[in-house]
Amino acid sequence: MIYERQVGVPEFRCEEYLERMKDYAVLIPIINEGDRILKELARAKKYKVSEHADIVICDGGSTDGCTEENKLKSLNVNTLLVKQDTGKQGAQLRMGIWWALERGYKGIITIDGNNKDSIEDVPCFIEKLKEGYDLVQGSRFVKGGRAINTPFVRMISVRLIHAPIISLTARQRFTDTTNAYRAYSRRYLTDERVLPLRDVFMTYELLAYLSVRATQIGMKACEIPVRRAYPKAGKTPTKISFFKGNSELMKILLKNVRGAYNPRQDGNYK
Repeated sequence: MIYERQVGVPEFRCEEYLERMKDYAVLIPIINEGDRILKELARAKKYKVSEHADIVICDGGSTDGCTEENKLKSLNVNTLLVKQDTGKQGAQLRMGIWWALERGYKGIITIDGNNKDSIEDVPCFIEKLKEGYDLVQGSRFVKGGRAINTPFVRMISVRLIHAPIISLTARQRFTDTTNAYRAYSRRYLTDERVLPLRDVFMTYELLAYLSVRATQIGMKACEIPVRRAYPKAGKTPTKISFFKGNSELMKILLKNVRGAYNPRQDGNYK
């Protein structure tokens, strides 16, 4: 089924393999992740993640065969969404969020599709949502979390730059703010003071914005321990280039500090 482009939501194709089975959805944005996403899904199957949440792939247009239907079905994927429009990760997430809200989920969990994160911890996020938290941030740096083979530059930039800026903006301390492994309540995503479905969120703006907006408007947020493991050798699995990518991230952080992504009081929310 094709969903045409609408305000705040890109055009996308939806392949539903199953109807809604659970109250929560795991959204996994990917593009050409190859064996990494298949290994991640295999681990999810091993730990029976689909018994707790529906697994939804939010594809940016992969061409490497990693979204082949029989593969995904065999790994307990509930639905494949394929963006057919402009934008990168932010657009993929907006596509997934809109679809999940339309389908009636009580909350969503997001996780990268490059097999770095402990997808088996999904039930822990759901538990916190059920306790009434609106934003649940996964962290490798809190007690019980594990940071494995984290590149030194990445460690320094997260601990000394990104996390302090996000914490200042959110008015609550967070320790692992570049980590996309997190959960959002339906209440948070549908609040008129949040409005995540806006075309301004094209790349990594939405992750930064949703990291801070919950506590700014008085909603509950917390961190829970997770594992994030980088490979011992070889290329680091990331879509962020060292110079251009990190420069763009810094620009997004500073705009976020100024409240540039907050809904405007004049009603112009784009």
